Amino acid sequence: MTLGRASGQGDLLDQVAAFCEEPLAGTVYGLLAREREQMFGDELFADLFTGRGRRSVPPSIVATVMVLQRLEGLSDREAVDRLAFDLRWKHAAGVSHDYPSFVHTVLVYFRQRLRESDDPDRIFRVTREIAASAGLVGAKRALDSAPLFDAVATQDTVTLIRGAIRGVLRTAGSMEDELRGVLVRDDDYRAPGKPVCDWDDPAAREQMIDELVRDGLLVLVALDGHHVDPALARASELLGIVIGQDIDLGDDDVFRIARGTATDRVISIVDPDARHGHKTSARGFDGYKGHVAVDPDSEIITQAAAGPANAGDADKVEELLDDLVNEHGDNEPESDTPDTPDTPTVYGDSAYSSGEALDYYERSGLDARTKIQSPTTTGGRFSKDRFDIDLEHAKVTCPAGVSAPLTGRSDGSRLARFGTTCAACPLATACTTSQAGRSIRVGPHERQLTDARHRQQDPEWQADYKATRPKVERKIAHLVRRLHGGRKARVRGIERVDQDWKLKAAAVNIARLSTLGLRSTTTGWTTQPA
Repeated sequence: MTLGRASGQGDLLDQVAAFCEEPLAGTVYGLLAREREQMFGDELFADLFTGRGRRSVPPSIVATVMVLQRLEGLSDREAVDRLAFDLRWKHAAGVSHDYPSFVHTVLVYFRQRLRESDDPDRIFRVTREIAASAGLVGAKRALDSAPLFDAVATQDTVTLIRGAIRGVLRTAGSMEDELRGVLVRDDDYRAPGKPVCDWDDPAAREQMIDELVRDGLLVLVALDGHHVDPALARASELLGIVIGQDIDLGDDDVFRIARGTATDRVISIVDPDARHGHKTSARGFDGYKGHVAVDPDSEIITQAAAGPANAGDADKVEELLDDLVNEHGDNEPESDTPDTPDTPTVYGDSAYSSGEALDYYERSGLDARTKIQSPTTTGGRFSKDRFDIDLEHAKVTCPAGVSAPLTGRSDGSRLARFGTTCAACPLATACTTSQAGRSIRVGPHERQLTDARHRQQDPEWQADYKATRPKVERKIAHLVRRLHGGRKARVRGIERVDQDWKLKAAAVNIARLSTLGLRSTTTGWTTQPA
């Protein structure tokens, strides 16, 4: 398919532009109508097409539809219907009133072409570059994340294992008959769902689980040593994972469902990348996490990324701050309380204050204004910050004035044990209930954590944090305010969810740029707020 090009000549008899231009001047529709070709013209997508074949729908029109679709939370069918019947969409896409739209699968194929290209997130990248060119991106970043609920149902262990066996058989090709020959359970694995069983009989359930697991293991053994295609390799790997994560072999040589939940448990064979996650200790969800970095002054999203629901927020800091580090980082801040607008500063809640994250901020020359939780202990006893930790001399002094040496451990941390000295200590009841006495663990990033706790006691630090970090919460609200494709993922798989999240970030950026009055001039981009 060759690159289709949008007409650069307006139709003098078409009244769409004349009717919409004034009332939509300060909206996202007006911005796209005026600057669409400058922002993502057809040439931006030229690498997605070949030199021979029929003409495609002009990609600038498709990109416009994709942006508005993500902004308004629509399905593919609803989006192409809007282009056919909504004058605002026609105005934004630069088409006439009688433009017939296109079939919804064009959006599917276009997203696939983008995903397989060398620059899959170019629409988001362009919005960020335009904002930077207009002077809207400074040296501050506020970080946050939001749960993204998966687009599939969470499956129980029996459904997972049986579905994984079916997946192997479906992709086995010429090996299917051989694999079916090793199965021993009375099940052809052709129909989806749970197997036939007397679910009210505990013995029948136990037997069914044992037979199901043995069928899965027999299939894996039959595949061992064979050179298989990638699809079958992925299906067999998934089968091994779902058996290994949920099943234990008892002393009686019977396979049973294990107690507890595996740390990285696959929750659906339909979307193997989805995971159990927790926003707080009391609020769980299934799916992914959407992460963003925002310039708190202009409220432009500078980076967006999706990750597993069970991963920590701090795991994404390097990806979220890559542009800030490349442009402003690698220089030590001149003071702990920078007062220049060019000092690279990061704002975030306690999820972005792990020792590893603080070490990264320090090495990258970033001023970390990320909140640190104070140490706590059960029963109101002395917390860790009541102890004097002397890293230089490798010792810890307790509130009673007793010192204990720090000794190294295999995990890189160090431990101070006060041992029997606690037995005769008058403060022991306020410190520990352990018969072995109090011990203090010091991690490899203890200095960074201690320094960060001291910095956040500064009133200026607290005032700046309270005035700046909450701005990212509003941007998160803009991203997830629509159920379809907002809080709930509309696609499956981490790669697709990440692409979709970045496209949503691009749409929200364009909406923000329209509010700021973005315009292109002969010298570049500028803003002219109304």
